[in-house]
Amino acid sequence: MQSYFHLAFNVKDLDEARTFYCDMLGCTAGRSTDSWIDINFFGHQLSLHLGEPFPTAKTGKVGGHLVPMPHLGAILPLADWKKLAVRLEENGLEFVFPPFARFVGEPGEQHTMFFRDPSGNPIEIKGFADMSGIFAS
Repeated sequence: MQSYFHLAFNVKDLDEARTFYCDMLGCTAGRSTDSWIDINFFGHQLSLHLGEPFPTAKTGKVGGHLVPMPHLGAILPLADWKKLAVRLEENGLEFVFPPFARFVGEPGEQHTMFFRDPSGNPIEIKGFADMSGIFAS
C-alpha cells in the first residue's frame, strides 16, 4: 500500500516558513489561511501552524552522532539529494550536520544532512543510491 504522510507542527512566522520551504528547499505551497499553510514536502503534506515550535535536543544516537530529536525528514534518490545538498550549500544554509555518507558498505548505506528551519525545527534529508536499502537490516 502506498500512502502519503501528513505532519502538522508549529512555526513562528508563516512568511519566513514559506520562503524557507519553497525557495530554499524547492517545495511548493498549497492551501493557507492567516494561521497555517500546507507545504508539499517532497510529495507529503506538512501543515505549518503559527505557534511555539516543539522543544528538541540532540538525544538520538545514530552512527556515532547525536542527532536532534524529534525531527522530520525525507528520503530522496541520491542524484536528487546531491542536487539539493549543492543548492543548500550555495545558499549558505547553516547545517547541524553537513552532507555526508554514513553506514558506507553496510546495509542501509545512505547520505544525510541535518539542518533547521527558521523556527528551529530540525530536518534530516537522506539520499539513497538504492532505494530498496531504506529498510535494509
